[in-house]
Amino acid sequence: MSIATEPMRPPHACADREELAALAEDTIAKGSKSFAAAARLFSPEMRRSAMMLYAWCRHCDDVIDGQQLGFSRRPVAEMREPMQRLGELAIDTLRALDGDTALHPAYLSVADVAHRHGLPRALLIEHLEGYRMDVDETRYETIEETLGYCYRVAGVVGVMMAIIMGVKRESVLDRASDLGIAFQLTNIARDIVDDARAGRVYVPAEWLSEAGLEASDLANPARKGDVAKLAARLVDHAEPYYRSAFLGLSGLPARSAWAVATAHGVYRQIGLDVKAKGPQSFGTRVSTSRAAKLRHLFLGAVKVVVTRVPLPLKRPQTLWTRRRRRPADAPRSPGDRRIRP
Repeated sequence: MSIATEPMRPPHACADREELAALAEDTIAKGSKSFAAAARLFSPEMRRSAMMLYAWCRHCDDVIDGQQLGFSRRPVAEMREPMQRLGELAIDTLRALDGDTALHPAYLSVADVAHRHGLPRALLIEHLEGYRMDVDETRYETIEETLGYCYRVAGVVGVMMAIIMGVKRESVLDRASDLGIAFQLTNIARDIVDDARAGRVYVPAEWLSEAGLEASDLANPARKGDVAKLAARLVDHAEPYYRSAFLGLSGLPARSAWAVATAHGVYRQIGLDVKAKGPQSFGTRVSTSRAAKLRHLFLGAVKVVVTRVPLPLKRPQTLWTRRRRRPADAPRSPGDRRIRP
């Protein structure tokens, strides 16, 4: 992946950062309680930036899904065609990066964060590529293709969060990508049924074939035992990415590492619970209790202590790895369609 390094013009002075941060915090409180719990551990400045980046991600997700904070549906009459919505997201994001302030606060927030921390705009566009894959109702033949989707919708967010934390080492950014991929594999495992009902299938076709399933079977209660096995397989596939991300904690400042370690534990627990519940989790949304979050808050601190000494272990070469750089004139592979605002 080629990361553009062109300078970004800062948002105009009329965009009040404290107000944007307050709006972002309210968004997180309503849209992601797990992230909100972990974000409390960040330093005040890091917390503001993390929340403002998340506000943009949440806004993009809601626009594409026609939802509000991931829940209630917007009236159909109010929604444009999905591809039009995606194009507007890309256009307005780039407009905000270039200094336009007559936009939704989510765009102003991400522009502020990008300018303040030097986020390459190519990473933002890469994230929007994940939404394009949803809009196109892309189906995935192999687990490697599914992992490519996971990177775009979550791994690249991990990379951006690490950059906000001051990380510059590519090896640590790879571990941040691994954590985002692990999170997304957990989400896919938890939401197989709901996604299938919405016409989205992220389980690779190879796995479906091996299980004797069609995509339409994923929402069929009569096949919930087989669907549970697929969910367990996804949870197992996430494990090496969680392990890799754990080793990356040593490359983060201690306070940020505590927040990331807590999120690491909470999300991983969701996957383990999905696997443990088996067929009983069919069509339900597994989440962690307050007590479990507090337990992982404590365990997160332990993880930070353990990883304060840099570990010499190399990242396994078998893990899916983001492309770090690609020459600007390199040919694109067939089907590599980019968003062109």
